[in-house]
Amino acid sequence: MKTKTIDARGLSCPEPAMLTRRALNEQGNGQVIVLVDAVTSRNNVIRTAQLAGWKAEIEEQPDGTFRLILTK
Repeated sequence: MKTKTIDARGLSCPEPAMLTRRALNEQGNGQVIVLVDAVTSRNNVIRTAQLAGWKAEIEEQPDGTFRLILTK
């Protein structure tokens, strides 16, 4: 399974969602991991993935950031 990781921590919306959309299109299927540090970014990335037909799993990290695992 192909995996791509995007570190979108510190970026403000809509940049994390735009980076995610680009990565999902490039990846086609497999797994994309997106790191974000804001609830708004988390929600927007998940919405972007779901609209593109990807499943999203959320892992909240001890430092309060989020690791989003997107699979298709």
